[in-house]
Amino acid sequence: MAPTRDDSASCHSAWDVLIPARAAYQAEVSPHYDEVFWEVSQKVERTGSLGKTEISTLIVWKRLSAQTRWVTRLMSLPDSHVRAVTERAVASVRDLSVPRGQAAQAGRGAISGLPGFRKGDAIASAILTSAAPTRMAVYDRHVQRAIDDLGLNLSDEPGRYGRYMDLLETLLKNSDGRADGWTARDVDTALYWTGKNTQ
Repeated sequence: MAPTRDDSASCHSAWDVLIPARAAYQAEVSPHYDEVFWEVSQKVERTGSLGKTEISTLIVWKRLSAQTRWVTRLMSLPDSHVRAVTERAVASVRDLSVPRGQAAQAGRGAISGLPGFRKGDAIASAILTSAAPTRMAVYDRHVQRAIDDLGLNLSDEPGRYGRYMDLLETLLKNSDGRADGWTARDVDTALYWTGKNTQ
């Protein structure tokens, strides 16, 4: 769907915030922070799936608690089962024959059968982004706060992750050259930094 004039205006205003936010993120966050994310991503590139070790690493990277019941249920599953589920998710988000948002939705649907992934998109989006780091993006409450504050629209209705990727696609297409070379992951870090630093 082509962006409307309102979409273009909203995107232009958003870039006025996102470009300096990305620069501030890069200045303030250690360049080593994402090393474990990239290690997981490289492993997923080789194997085509994520196991319990990679998921555990991403939980720590996202600074989530591993002391929840769903983590116990996940760790009780055979790793072969976890890899079979995530293999389908990896294939979905890497499928370049479908639009980014549709690929994201398919990947999100594929991992929803694992314990802890039925609701909420934070760790699920980290898993999907590790599988396609230049195509997908991480979502969390800070990102949502920034989206809301920028006057962009992203409801929490089912299918949010696919719609989030559609929103990032619209932003990237309407940067007027100001964000040339940015990936969806670059946009998510700018949104994260904006939302994290909003009072």
